[in-house]
Parts: sequence; structure tokens; C-alpha cells
Amino acid sequence: MKKTDLLNDKILPSLTKLTIPIVLTAMMQMAYNMIDMLWIGKLGANSVASVGVAGMFTWLSNGLVMMPRIGGQVKTGHSLGKKDMKQAIIYESSSFQIAITFAFIFSFFMVIFTPILIGFFDLSNSYTIQSAIYYMRVCCGLCLFSFLNQIITGIFHATGDSQTPFIANGMGLLINLILDPVLIFGIGFFPKLNVVGAALATVLAQFFVTIIFIVIILKKDNIIRKIKLNKIYDYSYYKNILKIGFPMALQNMLFSMCSMVIARFVAGYGDGAVAAQKIGTQVESISWGMGDGFQAAINSFIAQNYGAKQIDRVKKGYRTMMTIAIIWGIICMFILLVLPAPIFKLFLNDNTVLPIGVSYLMIIGYSQIFMICEITTAGAFSGLGNSFPPSFVSIVFTLARIPFILILTRFMGLNGIWWSISFSSILKGIVSVTWFEIYKKKRLSYKL
Repeated sequence: MKKTDLLNDKILPSLTKLTIPIVLTAMMQMAYNMIDMLWIGKLGANSVASVGVAGMFTWLSNGLVMMPRIGGQVKTGHSLGKKDMKQAIIYESSSFQIAITFAFIFSFFMVIFTPILIGFFDLSNSYTIQSAIYYMRVCCGLCLFSFLNQIITGIFHATGDSQTPFIANGMGLLINLILDPVLIFGIGFFPKLNVVGAALATVLAQFFVTIIFIVIILKKDNIIRKIKLNKIYDYSYYKNILKIGFPMALQNMLFSMCSMVIARFVAGYGDGAVAAQKIGTQVESISWGMGDGFQAAINSFIAQNYGAKQIDRVKKGYRTMMTIAIIWGIICMFILLVLPAPIFKLFLNDNTVLPIGVSYLMIIGYSQIFMICEITTAGAFSGLGNSFPPSFVSIVFTLARIPFILILTRFMGLNGIWWSISFSSILKGIVSVTWFEIYKKKRLSYKL
């Protein structure tokens, strides 16, 4: 695949060429869960609720792997911008080693303590609880393939190649599309596995993506082919990766844990409310999935150009990407405010849950522009090698959701929870963008 020249091509065409495959890749990763939810919705609200609570721990794993992924991607990008290929290879090798270690540790603890972790949500239905335990043990116990795929994707993006991850993840999504109905409902000689079938379909699809990546890497000369996993590198390489990746990983993991606490509040309104939130989150993932794509693209663009000391391209690249992010945010807001009921019914046509889901989508709709701008700006910060500001903002206002909930639910009931989520996202977007504008003027006002 032809790589995008992030250092020399015109900014808008190069960003567009880089961003589109990245965004589509991010959307496909979101689609794994969304496809699961479309099929699981046919099993009923209890099954949806079980996947909803168990899925929060797979979300937690995504926060953990972000540490080596973001750190490795940024440092690889900086090295490539400086034309230091040897250093780039060391950074990518180190990020693989960290990710593999994290995957085994996470899998072990999730499998051993599954009943305790699911018990935290205080679900009322025994079928929901048991299904959640099964789903979590499969997805979290076999998270290694997801970790490897994310690291490989990040390194390809750092080199300017966003097409290869798109192709590999696209094939994985196709496999998931085929396996979901077969394993969930039992087609042919396959038994009906219900929620467990959805988990197996996801993990098998991730496994095939890993195999596809390996085949592609071995067939052509590329930087990933040169990694060495059996060598221990200087401590400074691991430290630099973790230093950049840790704030964003902590942000995402705390976000996941805060979401678990919020889910506990939601569960107090019944399993139907849990199901409504899960489906609403899947719908909203179209927004923040695009935001993740914008984040990865601007991260790669800024990392290489900052490493090459091309400051004007850094500034213009950020402005261009933010314009795209704002336009997409407006579109998402319009869709959620105008078409909440038809969208929700695609996943679950339950008249008792529908009003709750519609309220969620409409209230969250107001925050879409701000959320996407916040996510995109986080990529710009980390591209400059500083992931602390966006992580700090996210952590502070995400944790603020808890007191917001305690106050708003007194007057609004369940809708108070939805408004606490929406309002905090609005605040995060405003503060993050403002902070970056101030930081950018100071950091990029002198010649490197």
C-alpha cells in the first residue's frame, strides 16, 4: 500500500487520504460491538443488559492497551520525522512487548475475578448475571488479539499507512458479520450459544485480523517486520512510551470505571434502563468512533511534522482537522435530535425501553460537537508529546459526573444521569480546545 507523505504533501489532501481509512477502521472496530448488539437485541432486553455491563470491562482493556499504543505511535512518529529508523524500530518493538505483558496480566485477573466484578452492578435478573459472566470471560480472557491488532494499527498509522489496517480490520468485520448469527442462534450443525456466541464471534474475528496482519507484514518490506520481541531494550525507551501513553490510558480506564459506577446508578432503575443505555452508547459510538479516527490521524500528522520541525504544517494541520471534526459533530447532533426513535428501534423494539432510549439519545445529542472536538484535540496534544492536559481535563470532568448525578437525579430521575453525561462532555470540549490554543501559542511560538 502506498503511504501518505505527511511531511511534504499538501495538508488537506494528505490529511484526507490518511484520515478516511483511519476513520473507517475506527468505525469498523465500533461495528464489532454494534453488530453484536443488533443480533443480541433479538434475544431480549436481559441479554442486551448482560453484554452492556460485561462490555465495560472490554472497554477497560482498550484503555489499558492505549498506553503502549499511543506512546509507541507518537515516539515512532517522532523518530520517523527525524529519519532515525533504528530508534523507530526500537520504539515499536518496545510497545509490542508492553502490550503483550499487559494482555496476559489483564486476562488473568478478569477471568479469576469475573463473578465479583459483575456482582458490582447489582443486577436483578439471574440470566443477565450469568450471561454477563460468560461474555466477559470470553472477551477479556482472549484480549491478546485485540491488543496486538491495536498496536499494529498504531504503528502503521505512524508510518503514514492507514490503508493496510483498514483492509485487515475490514476483513475481520466481514468474518464477524458471518459468525454472529451462526454462533448466537445456531445455524446448521452449530449449537445455539446466545450471548456466548456473540463473544466468540468477536474474539475469532480479532484472531483472524491478527493472522491477516502477520501475512501482510511478511509479504512486504516494512518497519514492523523488523521488530525484535526477544530483546530487552534500554529502560528509557519503555519509560518514554509509558510517559506519553499513561495519561491517556489512565483517562480512558478511569472513564471506564466511572461508567461502571454510573451503570450502577442506572441499574437502580431496572435492567431495561441498563439495556437502553447500552444501546444508546452503541449508537453514540458512531460519533466518538469518528472522533477516535480524527484523533489518530492528527496524532500521526503532528508527530511526524513536529519531529521534522515543520511548525507551520503542525498549526495548519490542526485547524484543518478541527474544521472536519466540527462539521461531523453538527451532523451527529442533528441525527440524534431528529431521529432518536427510528435509530433505537433498529437495535431493540421494546415499548417499555424505547422511551428511555429516546431520552438518552436526545440528551446526549447536544454534546456531540464538543465531544468530538475534545477527542480530536487530545490527538493533537499527544502528537506534540504532551498527553497530560487532555487527560487531566477528561479525568476531572468525567469524575464530576458522579456529583452531577447525585444532584440532578433528585429533580429529573433517570434523565438526570443522561444530562450529567452530556453536560460534562460539553465542558470537556470547551476546556480542552481552549487549553490547546493557549498551549500551542507557547509551544510552537519558537523555532525548535
